[in-house]
Amino acid sequence: MNYRHAYHAGNFADVLKHVVLSRLIEYLKRKDKAFRVIDTHAGSGLYDLGADEASRTAEWRDGIGRLIDAQLPAPIAPLLRPYLDAVRAQNSRPELRYYPGSPLIARHLFRPQDRLSAIELHPQEAEQLNELFAGDFQVRVIELDGWLALGAHLPPKEKRGIVLVDPPFEKEGEFGRLVDGLVKAHRRWPTGVYALWYPIKDMAAVRRFREALSQTEIPKILDVWQTVCGAGSEGLIGSGVIVVNPNFELEGEMKLILPALASALKRDKRATFGLDWLAGEPRPA
Repeated sequence: MNYRHAYHAGNFADVLKHVVLSRLIEYLKRKDKAFRVIDTHAGSGLYDLGADEASRTAEWRDGIGRLIDAQLPAPIAPLLRPYLDAVRAQNSRPELRYYPGSPLIARHLFRPQDRLSAIELHPQEAEQLNELFAGDFQVRVIELDGWLALGAHLPPKEKRGIVLVDPPFEKEGEFGRLVDGLVKAHRRWPTGVYALWYPIKDMAAVRRFREALSQTEIPKILDVWQTVCGAGSEGLIGSGVIVVNPNFELEGEMKLILPALASALKRDKRATFGLDWLAGEPRPA
């Protein structure tokens, strides 16, 4: 209950997470049928980068601050445009002052028929979410432990959609909870798309996490990850997004996007990135 995403909003980990989310949403929009995004750890939805929390760390300067005005090659720019447009929509140029969290990015990308369940346990952040989406019939804000939502809110009535799980990783055992939560959720809704964010800091823990996922018998699991500096550096060196049931284009898109993100966000020459199938056969390039 002590974790506040405001200190980290817009950092390099947010960039990767929100790029993947935006590409998953854009693919779902190709069919007219409605879908739902279930954000299990939604946060407050919108972050003031000039406020005390963000100013203390200034992590956004090495994240969205580097990417927002970067010169992107022609094949990359259209893929990142939905995400970057969602950020720009919250700001008056030229100043970058506000950063949208996952629920607001999803809402920006929605069509009239699409829906959002924004779930947040922290009372203050849940209250801010309610204020942000007041009167918006496409959004339901729920003050609840996001881990419980993986059972209680699946499958959604739309039978199409994305479950975004972005836990704070402030307690021991979060990797294990993530694996267990995914297994339970997948049993209830095996055709859903799941996007699970994780930090890269303790490499041994990350290896165990990936191995545990590969042994779940879930048939399609893609690991999208990047580091911004070399192993052994202090603090968070990277992050990843586990995607269950990825659409057939995501791998190819991320093969284009990841090098561009690495170029914009890397801190040293040891930065790297990758796409790994933890379960399922790699698709042809």
